[in-house]
Amino acid sequence: MKTLAILVGGGPAPGINAVIAAATIEARNHGLRVLGCYDGFRWLVEADTSHVAELEINDTSRIHFDGGSVLRTSRTNPTKTPEGVATVAETLKRLGVDYLITIGGDDTAYAASKLAKAIDGLTVAHVPKTIDNDLPLPSDIPTFGYTTACNLGKELVRNLMQDAATTERWFFVTVMGRRAGHLALGIGGSAAATLTVIAEEFPEKQIPLDRLVDVLEGAIIKRRMQGREHGVAILSEGLAEKLDPATLGPVETDAFGNVRLSELELGRVLKERVQASLKSRNIKVTIVAKELGYELRCAPPGAHDIQYCRSLGYWATRFLLDGGSNAMVTIQAGRLVPIPFGLMIDHRTGRIRVRFVDIESEMYETLAAYMIRLRPEDFDDPETFAGLARAGHMSEADFRNRFGLVVGRG
Repeated sequence: MKTLAILVGGGPAPGINAVIAAATIEARNHGLRVLGCYDGFRWLVEADTSHVAELEINDTSRIHFDGGSVLRTSRTNPTKTPEGVATVAETLKRLGVDYLITIGGDDTAYAASKLAKAIDGLTVAHVPKTIDNDLPLPSDIPTFGYTTACNLGKELVRNLMQDAATTERWFFVTVMGRRAGHLALGIGGSAAATLTVIAEEFPEKQIPLDRLVDVLEGAIIKRRMQGREHGVAILSEGLAEKLDPATLGPVETDAFGNVRLSELELGRVLKERVQASLKSRNIKVTIVAKELGYELRCAPPGAHDIQYCRSLGYWATRFLLDGGSNAMVTIQAGRLVPIPFGLMIDHRTGRIRVRFVDIESEMYETLAAYMIRLRPEDFDDPETFAGLARAGHMSEADFRNRFGLVVGRG
């Protein structure tokens, strides 16, 4: 009897259990033994086989409704040391594994690509999972978990928008998304938040903190000119990675060397700077900083993600049984399209390529059109410009000097 092993790496995302269920059921229906490896690579990299369990159809047939991961997950990185991948390979051999399905984001995909080269006879398929939506798929194909996370995030932000209007305050909401702003933009756009700011707007390698402060303060002033003292600004977590670390204090990294952005408190830093700037001109604004991310990751998947993930799990197993290997499994236009690991690698960095938000696209332009933020035309219309300066308690000359760079009118 041949054996299929399944493991989950990285952060949770709605739909993981649907992939596990579909892959297990299809494999068992073809006479395979199925092993679930708990906690990603954590125990395999220690040559520990005690945290592995056989999966049966009866164990998994209804787990597709549930959030989280029945196999749990971890960020253990087997590529961190030269011995790591070799130890995992040897442990899988001892378990008699012939096929491996990894479920995860870019870091897990990278580890899977290295593992595929390390074991003769082992075939590997990776299922792309991340609420960040940043894996190198075609622009119209989401990563699983993203749509559910967007929908739940939209509901949470809607509540904050109601609170903001009721209490006349602002919320600065930092949304998960290490490198790409898809999730922040998806939540901000669907909730019609006052504005959303993502790292892709800034092509430079490093963003001055004052520039972000000016974008947010400018939006608050424009809202004041319109007679509103409240709003919700969505901030992509990836903005913090482009800031000077000295601005935000000491940083910690995870097993893959990524900065733990959730601990940098981007919203708090921006809140304090914006409030201080406005207060210096006798403008009192209450701002509350919020973090949004962990609330989204283990939500029960929506109908789209359940169907999508069941298809991914089924076809990952079929891909391996049909002799495929060394690829990320995707469903495009309703059809299986494996993407070889080699095509996913950014050869400049040696890591999996990141899919960024295309700020030149019509989709982004539509979402940006509904945001309340300073624009070039605000500086070109004398009446609007004078109103903005009054709302900011500034002279027109001072307003232009301070905020002109935000819109290219400095």
